[in-house]
Amino acid sequence: MIPKKFKPIKREKVVISIRLNSDTLRVLDELASETDISRNEIIVQCIDFALRNFH
Repeated sequence: MIPKKFKPIKREKVVISIRLNSDTLRVLDELASETDISRNEIIVQCIDFALRNFH
């Protein structure tokens, strides 16, 4: 049973293409492997963090 306070939010996701240098991709892949999180999710979390902390 889903708790009454839980309200699922459907967020639209859009497929995009980005170009990264090979060193950045290697670091992202290492981080994804170490944390057992997909490369995509690591990139999304990095972007979210950067946007929240951008001054």
